[in-house]
Amino acid sequence: MNYQTQRFHIGLGPGMTPMVRNLIFINIGIYIIQNIAIAFLNIDFNGLFGLVPVYFLHNLFIWQIVTYLFLHGSILHIFLNMLILWMFGVDLEREWGGKAFLKYYLICGIGAGLFQILFNMLFFPENQAIPIIGASGAIYGVILAFALMYPERELTFLVFFVLPVRIKAKYLAMILAGISLFSGVFGTDNAVAHFAHLGGMFVGLLYLKFDWQMYSIAAHSQRRRQAKQMIKQAKRRQKEEEIRAEMDAILDKINEVGYENLTRNEQETLRKASQYLNEEQ
Repeated sequence: MNYQTQRFHIGLGPGMTPMVRNLIFINIGIYIIQNIAIAFLNIDFNGLFGLVPVYFLHNLFIWQIVTYLFLHGSILHIFLNMLILWMFGVDLEREWGGKAFLKYYLICGIGAGLFQILFNMLFFPENQAIPIIGASGAIYGVILAFALMYPERELTFLVFFVLPVRIKAKYLAMILAGISLFSGVFGTDNAVAHFAHLGGMFVGLLYLKFDWQMYSIAAHSQRRRQAKQMIKQAKRRQKEEEIRAEMDAILDKINEVGYENLTRNEQETLRKASQYLNEEQ
């Protein structure tokens, strides 16, 4: 893992990877359907597919723990989430692969939702009927993973699209976590699920630590299998060399005295050697 300092400019630089692209398109498509259903069909879309704690806990609307990730409250909300997903997700997907990245994204999002439900139960029981929507918990998990993978990488942002600000990835994750913690404890805007942000980071941290340990075990097992395979191949090559040496000696004898003058053992050796080499091919 490469931890040296690298500069990274936030913008339209890195090409979009397949899973990040699919997530962005799905979120945009569902956002359009969500608004059509609410504005023109008079459907309580957020109540059905947002994460409503009372429905999830008492009515067993278990699908909501996943579907809430794909709903958003405004164009700015979805724009920022998808922009950050693009900024930080592409490098993670290139490093892990699409399936592993999607698994991590969903686990962070599910963990964030459960975290916010628990927080509401303990401190804001009056919010149990308010839908929780948005991919922010999963997005914060992506930011955390990026900071863990590339802690010394320098990120350059344009504040208000004018003022350039440079910050290392690890400090950005700390600042965002601190803002969410402060806003969740002392803030007055209960419409923002600040503890879902923290939950996404916390669950992502636990998952990555456990997953890295499992990866080390898997890598060790793979190295052992590779070592055994290399030993097996080396023994096979050695046997082939011995067989070829015997065949060369027998073929030299054939050239000198003819096949009919070979002993039965030599003929049998030649037959078995030919059969063995043909099977290996």
